[in-house]
Amino acid sequence: MANGSRHTSMSVVGALVLSGALVSCGTESTTAGTTPQPSASAGRTAGNSPRGAVPSDAAGSTSDRSPTSAGPTEHSASRCRTAELSAAVGRMDPGAGQRNFPVVLTNVSSRTCTLHGHPGAAFVDAAGEQLGRDPKRTPGDPATVTLAPGASAWAGLRYASPGVSGARAAVPAALLVTPPDERDPLKAPWKAGAVPVSGNSSSVFLTVLEPGTGP
Repeated sequence: MANGSRHTSMSVVGALVLSGALVSCGTESTTAGTTPQPSASAGRTAGNSPRGAVPSDAAGSTSDRSPTSAGPTEHSASRCRTAELSAAVGRMDPGAGQRNFPVVLTNVSSRTCTLHGHPGAAFVDAAGEQLGRDPKRTPGDPATVTLAPGASAWAGLRYASPGVSGARAAVPAALLVTPPDERDPLKAPWKAGAVPVSGNSSSVFLTVLEPGTGP
């Protein structure tokens, strides 16, 4: 082959090789310059809160709704203690075959205190022995009664007259009255005669405490 032909062939081959190289570099340049598109799953993971996460404002409202121990025990924080009270039985209010009495608790201390719910009560003889069963608590909506020094609250005590009901009766010496949430009772003299202690219609009933000294 003549030298001119050989140089011409080599020039053609070189041009083809150079053209291919330029095409390859252009492809790589285009690939490198394009920002990769995130997959759908990658977008959900990065853009959304993890499952179960609570936004900060929602977390605050959840905390606000959380129960605390202050509410249910509020009335017991300043409740009246037995030593701060006196007990008395008020005047009988007779009904049709019924005897009704206000059982009165009075704050004799120098501070304000509270009572909530039913008191406890029991008839006792002169030796301190209980006569009959404990009074039954009547249904009611207990409310906290706030007693300033000298103020009173009362609960209704009622039973069927033994002379009408035919129940076996006894005459108590006193009524023991236990303030709500306390263990030690107060003694109130009983001067209203016989009370039912056993047999038919011998139940005694007691209501929740209310402000005042009686109906």
